[in-house]
Amino acid sequence: MAASAPSSSTGQSAPSGLAPAIGAYLIWGFLPLYLLLVKAVPPFEFVGWRIIWTLPLCLVIVAVRRQFPELVAALKSPRALLALLASAMLIGTNWFIYVWAIMEGQVYATSIGYYLNPLINVLLGTLFLGEKLSRRQWLAVGVAGLAVVLLAAGALTSLWISLSLAFSFAFYGLVRKQVSVGSLPGLTIESAILLLPASAVALWYASGPQGSSFGQDTFLSLAIVFSGVATAVPLLMFALAARRMDYSTLGFIQYLAPTIVFILGLTVFRQPLEPAKLLSFVLIWIAVGIFVYDLWAKRRSSRKAAA
Repeated sequence: MAASAPSSSTGQSAPSGLAPAIGAYLIWGFLPLYLLLVKAVPPFEFVGWRIIWTLPLCLVIVAVRRQFPELVAALKSPRALLALLASAMLIGTNWFIYVWAIMEGQVYATSIGYYLNPLINVLLGTLFLGEKLSRRQWLAVGVAGLAVVLLAAGALTSLWISLSLAFSFAFYGLVRKQVSVGSLPGLTIESAILLLPASAVALWYASGPQGSSFGQDTFLSLAIVFSGVATAVPLLMFALAARRMDYSTLGFIQYLAPTIVFILGLTVFRQPLEPAKLLSFVLIWIAVGIFVYDLWAKRRSSRKAAA
C-alpha cells in the first residue's frame, strides 16, 4: 500500500485508498442499471446532457478542493490544451459508444471491452512509452488476442464495440499520461471543450419533432441531471485512490467493474451468451488471471527486496 506509516504525533495512519477505489469501480460496474432509467433518452442526446451537467459539478468540486490554480495553469499551456482536446474527443467517443451499447443490449461487449483495456494499456506502454513487458504480460496479451480472434470469427457484429471501448479508453489514458494535469481539472477542461458540441446536440434534439428529453418529465429530468454526478464522483474517488495506493493494487480492483457488468448481463439484462462470447470470456479471464498474477508477483518481489 502507498499509505504512509503511522504518525508519531497522532498515532494514526494515512487514509487508505481502498475504499474510494472500490467505490469508484462499484459505481462504474452498476452504471448500466442507471442507464436503464434514462433508456427513453436517445444515446447521442444523453451523452450531450451528460457533458452539460458534468461541467458545473466539476467546477463546484474544483472550488471545494481549491484546484483553480491548477486549472488556470493548464488553460495557459498550449501543450496541455492540445492534449486535453485530443483526450476530450477520445472520452466523448468512449461515452457515446458505451451508452449506445448498453441501451442496445450489447452488455457483454462492453464488459469484454473493459476487461481488455488494462491489457491494451500495457501493450500501448510498450509501443509508445518504451516500457518492457514481462513474459507473463506478453502471454496475457497473446491469450487476449486469441479471444479477439474468436470474437471476430463468431461474434463479429459486436467486436467493434469491445475494441472501440478498449482502445478509446486506453488511448485516452495514454494522452492524459503525457500532460501533467490532475484528473479533476483535466475532466473539467475536457467537459468545457465538449460543451459547445454537447449543447448543439441538445438544441438539435429540442428543435426536433419529439422535442428535448429534458424538461418533459420530472423524474427523467432529474435522472439526466444525475449523469453529472455519475460521471464526476467516481472519477474523483478514483483520483483519491490512485494517490493513496500503489498502482498494482489498483490493478486488481479495476476488474471489479467489468465483472459486475458481466453479471448484470446474465441476470438483469438476461442477454443470451453465445458460445463464441462465452469462450472469449474464458480466454479473457485466463489472460486477466495471468496479468494479475504478474502484478502480484512483482509486488511481492519488490517487498522482499525492500525488506
